[in-house]
Amino acid sequence: MITILNREFVVDASIEIAWAHLAKIEEWTSWARHIKEVKLSPSGDISHNSVGSLRLTNGIESEFRVTEFQLHHNWKWRGPFLWMRMEYDHRFEPLGDYKTKFTWIIEGEGIGASTIGRVFAWQYKRNLDKAIPLLQHEISNL
Repeated sequence: MITILNREFVVDASIEIAWAHLAKIEEWTSWARHIKEVKLSPSGDISHNSVGSLRLTNGIESEFRVTEFQLHHNWKWRGPFLWMRMEYDHRFEPLGDYKTKFTWIIEGEGIGASTIGRVFAWQYKRNLDKAIPLLQHEISNL
């Protein structure tokens, strides 16, 4: 797998609050405006056996399955995108009692990972540039 994107940012909340908020995948549309709908099974907070899909505002739907789950540390999910297999790692690191660092890493493999993956990363970065400040604001108001 090649790393397509690696993004770090800090939120003003304890790791417990930050995790609890981000674990509500079905509510991501409140801050990730590029996502139109999220389906998660079983419904509720993400867990070790979660599967789901994200429908983007451009009509693309992406399915995923959780492959790693360590409470208050990280979760990973995998899913296809075009001819590639993508892996998304959502990491959490406490920075004292009231701040948490998020690290989001996207890796890809398969046909087009080194070429189409760059275009995917460019668009994904643009979406995150808009979404992250909204998420930071939302978490700071909890």
